[in-house]
Amino acid sequence: MNPGLAIPVIDLRGRTLTRAEYKVAIPRAKLDVAHAVIAIEPVLEAVRTGNEETLKDLAEKFDGVRPSQIRVPAEAINDALANLDPAIRTALEISIGRVRLVHEEQARKTQVTEVVPGATVSQKWIPVDRVGLYVPGGKAVYPSSVMMNVVPAQIARVPSIAVASPPQSTFGGLPHPTILATCALLGIYEVYAVGGAQAVAMFAYGVPGLCDPVDLVTGPGNIYVAAAKRALRGLIAIDSEAGPTEIGILADESAIASDIAADLISQAEHDVSAAAVLVTPSLELADAVKVELAKRAAITRHSERITSALTGIQSAIVLVDNLKQGVEVVNGYAAEHLELHVKDVEAVASEIRNAGAVFMGRFAPVSLGDYSAGSNHVLPTGGCACHSSGLSVQTFLKGVNFIEYDEASFNEIAQTVITLANAEDLPAHGEAMSARFEEKK
Repeated sequence: MNPGLAIPVIDLRGRTLTRAEYKVAIPRAKLDVAHAVIAIEPVLEAVRTGNEETLKDLAEKFDGVRPSQIRVPAEAINDALANLDPAIRTALEISIGRVRLVHEEQARKTQVTEVVPGATVSQKWIPVDRVGLYVPGGKAVYPSSVMMNVVPAQIARVPSIAVASPPQSTFGGLPHPTILATCALLGIYEVYAVGGAQAVAMFAYGVPGLCDPVDLVTGPGNIYVAAAKRALRGLIAIDSEAGPTEIGILADESAIASDIAADLISQAEHDVSAAAVLVTPSLELADAVKVELAKRAAITRHSERITSALTGIQSAIVLVDNLKQGVEVVNGYAAEHLELHVKDVEAVASEIRNAGAVFMGRFAPVSLGDYSAGSNHVLPTGGCACHSSGLSVQTFLKGVNFIEYDEASFNEIAQTVITLANAEDLPAHGEAMSARFEEKK
């Protein structure tokens, strides 16, 4: 047992709150991204005006190793694949196949609408020209993030894909070999040993003779990666400012306490700021989960990190009157990952509006989605699931309208446009229409 593990309890029974009040009822870890933006300004400027040696200097300062070269040689990528544990390779190949299968269904087709005879508007989905995909390092190794970023970009037919991951002192300044091996499996050979804010800056500004600028940067990272994305948004597009991972679980009396505890711990394992939240109307389940959390957290490898996460302000057991109130709570919280452990999972799932991904029933834990479900694990955090989606093929596509009118359909609508242009006091807009009726010169 771990008597020091006391997950906070938030009792919402007997209270009727608005959606906004439910949203703030469960605290999240405090992340001062605005302060981090100020802190990284010198890094961004150094990369903007610097060269490859600048990136090596920054690696030495922040990662504790000076890579011999920033772009990873193709030979090192191939060697990583050749030396990959066969069991890991098989697991990656299976997971890549499932992720590809799901994401292929997200491919968009050109849509042609005939407004009137002779007038069409076609919406074509065109991939961005070049993307930079960030794969974090640090406390864990994330080959899963390679496939989650690369596969949808490939299905979107992005012509140019680059990957950046922090250099590792253990591996002579190269990214972790499992990261490199996964890149090789996916046919990605433009890989850079760069981490943190400097990686986002490299992608945004480009480095002459080393890395061309990109149009879009995706992938999770620490607070400095999030800060760089915020600072450089506009120069580049981004997927999101990823914060600490979070799991919400809505469970009734039918749930199995050991399952719930194991799943809460699985996300707490990521970081001391990770959020693990159980919402339940069952006091008996809540008590049983507390016991299981203490028991399991004490014996797992990253016990200290997990205990810090589970006892932080961002984690809690939330008591509610009934499942209806529980649904209101989880919709207000808008978790990155939401598990449903309830008797009528289909009915409850139909009421969920705000979640990055919803995991339905005992045999769909978040861990499945992290690796091999086929869904994407790059998801909105920090409550952003109320307005944003996870990474998908759509992330890498731009919808562009192609408008074609023949003379007859133009003549039919011209006066409508002229009338509206004059109503907005933009007469030159109308004159651009009426010019078509003038004698050709």
